Amino acid sequence: MTSQKRSKFSHFITQDESAQYFEVGYSCDNAILLCLGDERVFITDARYTTEASENLSSGVELVQSNNLLESAINILSKSAIKSLGFDSTQLSVSAFEKLKSTLQIELKPTPNFHQMLRICKSEQEISLIKESQRLNKEAYKRFAKIIDEICSDKNSAYQKVFLDDSHSLSEKELFAIAKVVLENGGKHDLSFCPILAINQNAAKPHALPSDKKLQNGDLLLFDAGIKYKRYCSDMTRTTRINFGCEDFARKDFDSRDFECKNGGKQKSSEAKSRGTHFDKSQTFANKELQKIYDTVLKAQENCIKNLRAGMSGKQIDALAREVIQKAGFGKYFSHSTGHGIGLDIHEQPFISTRSETIIEDNMVFSIEPGIYIPQHYGVRIEDLIVVRGGKAEVL
Repeated sequence: MTSQKRSKFSHFITQDESAQYFEVGYSCDNAILLCLGDERVFITDARYTTEASENLSSGVELVQSNNLLESAINILSKSAIKSLGFDSTQLSVSAFEKLKSTLQIELKPTPNFHQMLRICKSEQEISLIKESQRLNKEAYKRFAKIIDEICSDKNSAYQKVFLDDSHSLSEKELFAIAKVVLENGGKHDLSFCPILAINQNAAKPHALPSDKKLQNGDLLLFDAGIKYKRYCSDMTRTTRINFGCEDFARKDFDSRDFECKNGGKQKSSEAKSRGTHFDKSQTFANKELQKIYDTVLKAQENCIKNLRAGMSGKQIDALAREVIQKAGFGKYFSHSTGHGIGLDIHEQPFISTRSETIIEDNMVFSIEPGIYIPQHYGVRIEDLIVVRGGKAEVL
């Protein structure tokens, strides 16, 4: 995808795959891209040259090399450029020293400069991210349905494959199923390794899957995303598992009958008809957990409703954080409110207590407040938004 914008550098070198793909429509894990004004030179080894020749944008020079850096230096030494930009978070010290000692060119280190170039998305990019998130949401629906089918239908073929004598799924087994569902028969790559955690394990924001078994009434935190035409999606939901089967009820966490928001009781038969779902409307028997969930949801809604173009990242972070602090859970919100997304799962802008980045139209980022009570439970709710007309639009 060719940039319609210009970096602060007219000339730069990059090994970053997202930057390469953005500039010339192709990337691989062993390549150097030189951007010298309007000239693009893609340097890679023999393993990738055929594929590169088939996918690189028109006009890009392809160079095959067994020593990428030496080839880049040779090209740069013959050019008339006076300065060369690079991402100081990515170029190795040895590569920098080699460039510095060999070339009579001013080297300009700037962290994340290409992410800043891509910080405002084109309409095409926004459409791709939106479609990626739509497909991600569809995968969530399929995953919820499969959980219910495995755990509540004793005649389900899934039970014979996944359930052992304990008649319940572990986090590790759920994790494996989730990846299959998200990849959808190989149609999609994952944006990142999914996060899936039950009850106490959900108190760890980036929990690793364990052997803990899923039972009816459990809290399940699920954070996942896919890639569509290289563009990432990302969503987190916290749900109450509800497959309405008494054999799976966990006595020490939740009951089958659960309290509704209006204070009444919802019968098991009614709960069963609803089934497990990843909608943001969730109810829990544990009143403290319900308060935490409602606080996180309120924080997210307040942030999305009131963020505006022209605010800094830390001002937007405060819109969510202040709601959680006022509810008495401030010390349990241990991460930033959001991050940019695009070709990378985490990119500019960052919505954090330290971010001075001014938000503009066409920026796309997550809003994902959370509360994590150690040894008890964790709640996080995440959606992606794009800024349009100065306000947030949920993708």
